[in-house]
Amino acid sequence: MLRRRGKGVYLYKRVPKRYESVEARRHIWLSLRTDSMSEAESKAGPAWQQLVAGWEAKLSGDTSDAEKRFESARELAAVRGFRYQPVDTVAKMKIDELLDRVEAVPVRNGRPDMIEAAALLGGVEKPKITVSRALDLYWELAREKTFGKSADQLRKWKNPRIKAVRAFIEVVGDKDIAAITGDDMLDFRAWWLDRIENEGLKPSSANKDLIHLGDVLKTVNKMKRLNLVLPLSDLSFKEGEQEQRPPFSDDWIRSKIMASEALAGLNKDARCILLAMINTGARPSELAALTRQQIHLEGNVPHISIEPVVRQLKSVNAKRIIPLCGISLKAIRISPDGFSRYRDSSASLSATVNKYMRNHGLMETPQHTLYGLRHSFEDRMLAAGIDERIRRDLMGHALERERYGKGASLVHLRNLIQATAL
Repeated sequence: MLRRRGKGVYLYKRVPKRYESVEARRHIWLSLRTDSMSEAESKAGPAWQQLVAGWEAKLSGDTSDAEKRFESARELAAVRGFRYQPVDTVAKMKIDELLDRVEAVPVRNGRPDMIEAAALLGGVEKPKITVSRALDLYWELAREKTFGKSADQLRKWKNPRIKAVRAFIEVVGDKDIAAITGDDMLDFRAWWLDRIENEGLKPSSANKDLIHLGDVLKTVNKMKRLNLVLPLSDLSFKEGEQEQRPPFSDDWIRSKIMASEALAGLNKDARCILLAMINTGARPSELAALTRQQIHLEGNVPHISIEPVVRQLKSVNAKRIIPLCGISLKAIRISPDGFSRYRDSSASLSATVNKYMRNHGLMETPQHTLYGLRHSFEDRMLAAGIDERIRRDLMGHALERERYGKGASLVHLRNLIQATAL
């Protein structure tokens, strides 16, 4: 309730039982800094909410959990109108800034409130976060990166980060991330160098570990506002030229892959996805994720629409419509509801198909993989003189200039693909 006290109006309330442990008084006289009752009514709600926020922060700080205690100190300082700063920084402040903080500490019966003092004067130590704890925190702090990912994509996103952190702990130990030194990172790099030299591993594998480990540590450092200087630069290995996955020749596709009974030993979903790639150039994972709503077999131009329905797309350019022609149209007609077997496990799709093709003499060279069918589709379009804008639209690639207009119509795309279809 509002009460007049002297010349001012105050908010007078009993302290809720929940906050009695952090507030010495049983009743609160909270000055609203006005003598107008109507103005006091508008100020009362926000003032009480701010007071409650302070109590909540103090309650959260009354714990043995170092991380919670530090977060609570930051929140309490913010409620009081200050940014939390460590004690050594507070000690170097200008005298008027320092006095503002000291004077903001409540005093009860001649004794300062020690929780508030610690929050305002920097008396709460930053929590020690080990490398393994950093990974636990990372999943929540980086959750925006998971939006739209399917279960399979989420697994693929998590696993390399788990692998990198485990490898680092194996070499260096589960250290406090604030204690990681340049020597620690060089030890980790040297461990990888030994593996590259002695186990035939590629520099790219080492670089991926360094990238994923750095992502975890830098994200936690930034989002937890630890302000650490982490020694993560100038560690990568030179990779040289990246190997290109070769395309299958048209003759090989016709005479070997499309030969009668050549794919008879593959399960239906894997077989149909392989054949669907030939005249669409779609990625195996894009085809595996297709739902009934994305497969359009009715109308004059049967087609598929690649959309972020059950999974995140590789890029914004990956969203597209692809007409179905030739053997690819026949394959999709066999599975008009999509490919439930691989919808959540496109990695096992590639492994299954690649193994089958190698074991049955369907790889044109040892360097070929399933993905080569995508490259073959693009090569056929190039040989047919199809415009670069159309090729990139169909492949889901970025265009090195701004896209103008809507692009080719579905009928136009169908006619171009039909002329090159196998």
